[in-house]
Amino acid sequence: MAGTTERTDSPLDRLLSLGTLAVAAAALTGTVALSMVLVAFGNITDFGSNQQFVQHVLAMDTTFKDPQLMWRAITSPALQNAAYIAIIVWEVLTASVLVVATWLWAVGLRRRAYDRARRASTVGLVMVLLLFGLGFFGIGGEWFVMWQSSDWNGLDSALRYVVLAAFALIVVHLPAARPDRPA
Repeated sequence: MAGTTERTDSPLDRLLSLGTLAVAAAALTGTVALSMVLVAFGNITDFGSNQQFVQHVLAMDTTFKDPQLMWRAITSPALQNAAYIAIIVWEVLTASVLVVATWLWAVGLRRRAYDRARRASTVGLVMVLLLFGLGFFGIGGEWFVMWQSSDWNGLDSALRYVVLAAFALIVVHLPAARPDRPA
């Protein structure tokens, strides 16, 4: 057809397309997904290490042992193990959602369709925030006063996951990361 030109992207254009917010959202989602896969894998393949952590936090046996708080302690091995298994199940579900979200980003980047990827990322990232924010900060840190333990305190580790997931969630929802919508 006369007068039409075929558009070809130069190598520089293709390289610069990696600098979009959608690519950043995909990369951050993938980073959190891989982290959660590794956390779940570690807890499944080395069950005993973090099982001890959960047992000590729930038993509150390395806290200040304030009589006003010790009634909260859970010393039943069956309940401790049930809590730990529930955490692992949550980690596996979270990792699964984030892996699917990462795949949706990869597909969406080719089609410039990001809505499903954004929603799946949001679900997975909120699951991370619930696990480490609500679970570690709220329940472990405050209810079971994990902050009092110098041996079994996971608050610093949990903070890393909360920060990474929260940052990823912000990037996923930045308006400029939505080229599928008119400005």
